[in-house]
Amino acid sequence: MSTTTLGVIGTGMVGLGAARRAVDAGLNVVLSNSRGPGTLSDLVAQLGARARAATPAEAASAGALVIAAVPLAAHERLPRAELAGKTVIDPMNYAPHSGFALPELDSDELTSSELVQRHLTDSQVVKALHNIGPKQLLELFRPAGAPGRTALPLSGDDPHAKEEVAELLDVLGFDTVDLGALADSWRSEPNSPLYALPYVGQPPAGLTVTEFVSWVQQATAVPVTAARVKELAAAAVRGPAGFRM
Repeated sequence: MSTTTLGVIGTGMVGLGAARRAVDAGLNVVLSNSRGPGTLSDLVAQLGARARAATPAEAASAGALVIAAVPLAAHERLPRAELAGKTVIDPMNYAPHSGFALPELDSDELTSSELVQRHLTDSQVVKALHNIGPKQLLELFRPAGAPGRTALPLSGDDPHAKEEVAELLDVLGFDTVDLGALADSWRSEPNSPLYALPYVGQPPAGLTVTEFVSWVQQATAVPVTAARVKELAAAAVRGPAGFRM
């Protein structure tokens, strides 16, 4: 593929999971967080020679594709100048319980990815890697053409950017299903049939939000085919934005 270096802004579970899968797939990764490169030495050592630490601006400049794995509340701190002209993968989800709430999202005026695109005016935002847990990402990858290969949804307004992200996900070991524009990305966001549960099965009853997230992080991975992703996306009905239980 044309992209051999992946920039990763944010080293929480999502960013680190994607970085591990990328390194294992043979890509170079430039990691960054809000605390500075010096805090990433242990992670870089674990990932090996294909990984290096940098500032968010340096990670944004490192490759044509950049994963912005930061909390949605921090999206305005993404380095807009360095991300100009880049394809930015948005795995962020809206979670009003976190203390960050926006009327535009609560009213379904915008999807969270449209909000991110509005900030990154000169970038091409693609919603992806937002509905599967890091553990499942590291367990479900398969070679291209493998029977029952797991598929992930993506959404975006730029066809070329979506092709780039689909190519990356193929290298990482996944098929993709294009759900349409960023305005349609709600079909795979929290509260949709496509969010998390297809890849982990049914959780125990009565979990709080925190308990549910913890359960997903440990759950056994379940393969999900492209046909099933399409079925679940078609069955989605738009409800309140953001993760709620």
